[in-house]
Amino acid sequence: MTGANINKINSFKKQKQKEEMKHQVITFALMIIFTLVAFIAVGAGMNKTYVIPLILILALVQVGFQFYYFMHMKDKGHEVISSLIYGGIWIAAVTVLTFTTIIWW
Repeated sequence: MTGANINKINSFKKQKQKEEMKHQVITFALMIIFTLVAFIAVGAGMNKTYVIPLILILALVQVGFQFYYFMHMKDKGHEVISSLIYGGIWIAAVTVLTFTTIIWW
């Protein structure tokens, strides 16, 4: 490889790392905002009918952010681990739905 090619590769890697850091900082800020919204909703004394679904939705979004950005599930080479984790989430959701259905009937 020539020096020019190495410089192009290095500049591409730096740009990619810069974009990745930008995404992680934005995601972290959003997660802090979601947490503050949950605390404010509880602290404001809102009705439980609205607070509980709001907190659950915010928690699910934060879990998605954690998996996708901070655990690097979007990167290549994590396909098997991603499928195992998402399969486990699917099984847990079906189990909770099943037991909830059994209890209500």
